[in-house]
Amino acid sequence: MSKIIRIGTRDSELALWQAKIVKSQLETLGYKTQLVPVKSTGDLVLDKPLYELGITGIFTRTLDIAMLNHDIDIAVHSLKDVPTVLPNGIVQAAVLKRGNVNDTLVFKDNEEFLGSKEAVIATGSLRRRAQWLSRFPTHTVVGLRGNVNSRLEKLADNEEWDAAIFAAAGIGRIGVRPEEAINLDWMIPAPAQGAIMITALAEDEFVLTACKELNHEETEICTTIEREFLNKLEGGCTAPIGALAYIKDEEINFKGVLLSVDGSKRIDVTRVKKIGEHHDMAEYCANFVIERGGKRLMDTIKNSNKKINVYSTKSFTEDQRLLFHEKVTVESSDFIKISLNRIHPRFVKNEIQNVIITSKNAVEALLTNFSPIELQFKNIYCVGRRTKRLVETKIGKVTHFENNAKKLAQYLSEFMQGSEVTYFCSDLRLDDLPTILEENNVKVTEVEAYQTKYDGLKVANTVESAMFYSPSTVESFVQKNNNEVIAFCIGDSTANEAKKHFKDVRIAKVPTVESVIELVNEHYI
Repeated sequence: MSKIIRIGTRDSELALWQAKIVKSQLETLGYKTQLVPVKSTGDLVLDKPLYELGITGIFTRTLDIAMLNHDIDIAVHSLKDVPTVLPNGIVQAAVLKRGNVNDTLVFKDNEEFLGSKEAVIATGSLRRRAQWLSRFPTHTVVGLRGNVNSRLEKLADNEEWDAAIFAAAGIGRIGVRPEEAINLDWMIPAPAQGAIMITALAEDEFVLTACKELNHEETEICTTIEREFLNKLEGGCTAPIGALAYIKDEEINFKGVLLSVDGSKRIDVTRVKKIGEHHDMAEYCANFVIERGGKRLMDTIKNSNKKINVYSTKSFTEDQRLLFHEKVTVESSDFIKISLNRIHPRFVKNEIQNVIITSKNAVEALLTNFSPIELQFKNIYCVGRRTKRLVETKIGKVTHFENNAKKLAQYLSEFMQGSEVTYFCSDLRLDDLPTILEENNVKVTEVEAYQTKYDGLKVANTVESAMFYSPSTVESFVQKNNNEVIAFCIGDSTANEAKKHFKDVRIAKVPTVESVIELVNEHYI
């Protein structure tokens, strides 16, 4: 045991405390040690919250480099700060017995503010911020960075703050926990919170053997599950993710959570497995969260720091969202809300010879009111291939279709059998189909099959392009936005409406959402 084990650590009071614990335990086993304090990027950059710095492993990178340069032999970390994937050549050598896992609330005066509608809470943690706002949505959460002592000082000095949130293990280990502080048992901690971890070079057998004697198996099992859960969700300092596993009566109990940054959305998961049957526990729980909207929530969080340059007036499916080029940061919402109407039976009586259906909404309205057998129309005329396919699948054969309403009107004026047609449409119509038909002596009976309600919103100033799927989506957009954008349109009718408002209008090759996405990608590649 003649080799001196050089222990790398950050130079903050808490980090040094943790390193000294490792030093003491190694020396108790007969090993010679030396502390090597190193200042990290996380300690030097304090003007922004961790998640805004955009660096995973901000507190560990400097020590990793020192180890790979053979300036230190081991590094001591708060395990919650360590990335779930270690650098090549560096391994987890040991995890010490875990301390207090909880988050702790330290108040400046008293806890009366917890019953108030308004209060100001300080924390630099995205996870703590989201969980606090989930429980107290009317409170204000402000950023707080620095070591434990400086954060306590900032709380005392700031007259507007009511309280700040700390890790119980951190303020407890250096003996600065105020007597009146309370543990937040309802707040799910960061994965591996309260645990101290040692890393070493994979090739250093002497050090690995020494550290193995310090490893606490129960803590290792629980923190591994928590960190695997975090890894499966692709988290880190950039997402509000909490996880806690503990062992009781030979069973592992797990609870995890993923939240939106503002705490308004959260997905929780719990699971209990016997020790030895727990190896798929993290994956199961992560998949549970992902399948219940977690992936979309993570994508929103990841893109929250990116400037949105494209806005879609129709919400995307997960598969559609994956089709965009990496240069496209897209947001989407439904600018049109549809409400199906009750249709009187007289409009589908057998003697009706000609009907026009221009959208899937009209198809849904008809099928909501009647069974397919009741919809025995002699001639069905459609706009769009997708509407045609839906009609032929659900109702019956389509006599003729065109890609836009104007072309269909021109066709019907010349070739339609008879001089009357029933048009199942919306209360808001932006096409000229009935006008053209009536000018050509065709009587049009318009049946309001559904209502179209504008539900647009004001988009960010960074939006350069908008995606439109009907004339109504264009109208809804311009009601709330007056900025000039590139208009990517699904078809001719939509493009004609867009040309009334925008200079640069582009039309997809085929009338599908995927084709509009392809058009967007072509512009940004």
